[in-house]
Amino acid sequence: MRTAILGAGTIIPDFLEASEKIEELEIHAIFGRESSLSKLTELQRRYGISKICHDYDRLLEDPEVEVIYVALPNDLHYAFAKKAVEKKKHVIVEKPFASTYEQARELIDTAKKNQVMVFEAISNQYMPNYKKTRELLGELGDVKIVQLNYSQYSRRYDLFKEGQVLPVFDPRKSGGALMDLNVYNIHYVTGLFGKPENIHYMANIQRGIDTSGILTMEYPSFKCVCVGAKDCKAPVSINVQGDKGFIHSDDPANVYGSFTFARNGGQPETYGLNEGLPRLYHELKVFADMVTGKDYKAADEYNRHTLEVMEILDKARRQVGIDFGV
Repeated sequence: MRTAILGAGTIIPDFLEASEKIEELEIHAIFGRESSLSKLTELQRRYGISKICHDYDRLLEDPEVEVIYVALPNDLHYAFAKKAVEKKKHVIVEKPFASTYEQARELIDTAKKNQVMVFEAISNQYMPNYKKTRELLGELGDVKIVQLNYSQYSRRYDLFKEGQVLPVFDPRKSGGALMDLNVYNIHYVTGLFGKPENIHYMANIQRGIDTSGILTMEYPSFKCVCVGAKDCKAPVSINVQGDKGFIHSDDPANVYGSFTFARNGGQPETYGLNEGLPRLYHELKVFADMVTGKDYKAADEYNRHTLEVMEILDKARRQVGIDFGV
């Protein structure tokens, strides 16, 4: 599948390294602004990409392009992905899938109408470590507490305090700690337990954006706390605690490179099942297999999960008054 990449940000080398190991994916072009030409040229040289493009409409008219990978700033995900599915291209969209639930719903419906697949690139859902975690949940007994902390001090926060607002801290660019970091925690939890009964978001708001926040999610038999912060840091952690055992990881939810499982009174067992492959490999392999196998049933299930997460993100933002202006 000949693929065109949109963007030249820090995630692109990760995508390219993973795609090199998936024979179904061939990187055909990379798109970006003319001001990013030096970055685009370096990526083209390093990874052997055929074309550099600055005209998106022209790129979408290229009959050789079958897949679009959208890795642009958050606020551009919906518009660029929608144009692609309207041109009957399959689309991989970086997290967050869209700025709002309504955008996500429309994007998924438009893809269905045009008989193509749209897929959120959320790494943890497809990792062998995550699948093993799902298998082990029954060994924990009744789950009581789930806690995730993804706090990572951002150098951009220093600029933000000085008055320079970059996209990650700009409400008009769909920024904030919830959309940038806590979204991984939410995917991790809902992928295991489904949609919560209730949520409550408590955030540190500066200039209309959440620089950090605590999201609580209530399930029928347990409570969950998800922390995401870009204005402070602490050891990253994941804990799933039941009355018969626990699961623990010191990795952020988007990496999840290893985890420990232990029964009460038993010896801990450590799992590292991701096979040393690039972080994005497993999600891209699932996408490639889904498209080549025309597995629209699987696509529907992944889209259902995405919509559950988008609904949580919308509710959380509304609770603290964050307005993306869309």
